[in-house]
Amino acid sequence: MITGEGLVEKLIEQIKPFHPSYHLGRMVETLARLPDGRFELTTDRGETFRSKVVVIAAGGGSFQAKRPPVPGIEAYEGTSVFYSVRRMDEFRDQDIVIVGGGDSALDWTLNLQPMAKSLTLVHRRDEFRAAPDSVNKMRALLDAGKIRFQLGQVTGLKGEAGKLSAAVVKDGKGAEAEIACSRMLPFFGLTMKLGPVANWGLNLEENLIPVDTAKFETSEPGIFAIGDINTYPGKLKLILCGFHEAALMAQAAVHICSPEKKIVFQYTTSSSSLQKKLGVI
Repeated sequence: MITGEGLVEKLIEQIKPFHPSYHLGRMVETLARLPDGRFELTTDRGETFRSKVVVIAAGGGSFQAKRPPVPGIEAYEGTSVFYSVRRMDEFRDQDIVIVGGGDSALDWTLNLQPMAKSLTLVHRRDEFRAAPDSVNKMRALLDAGKIRFQLGQVTGLKGEAGKLSAAVVKDGKGAEAEIACSRMLPFFGLTMKLGPVANWGLNLEENLIPVDTAKFETSEPGIFAIGDINTYPGKLKLILCGFHEAALMAQAAVHICSPEKKIVFQYTTSSSSLQKKLGVI
């Protein structure tokens, strides 16, 4: 068994010997082909990248959390208010408020409770849309006094400089309660948008990118699409399939990046040079 976070960490560890560079927390806004055949990409931070190959691995698109209608919540986003959990350690020993009644809210209530200083679940009613087993486990924690439950909706936040100190919750009768907290996770669902990819001049089918199954190349030579963002006959949206697509894409991409280079196919089980590079011998 491995979590999604654990799998990503292992992949990052495996690729370290090849010294990749990462530019995270950015969105590519524009893509254009240059006269020399390369591509120029610009990000929402004004950065420019040029490359011979572009690989789109955008999943189902850009998932954006639905922001709850709480005045001034923007000031706390990314520092005290989060719409997803990227690293659980960021919530260790924190006073946490989780808002919602679906699977995400209940799952993170169960996962974060052991490491939280305190945890309060807030929902507008005492009924939940989550899996019955999760609801039962949450109620067991509630009965054991390990978490708190507050009926109502978050209508306000208190704090300074992006640091949350309390959430104001109003119940159905209009009575307000203040819950001390340093982290808040509102789970109000997600909206999925294809984003800027839709404007890159690629053929699209219902917001998916058609590709061939030999190279996973799009309608634009040099631009590839792998994972849930692509479509082809027999497509299965599985992580296993994404790895397969990435392997065939890489074989085709290296011919574009280094056409003069001879590719020698090697296996880590038998190639001493690969074993040495990966540090296994």
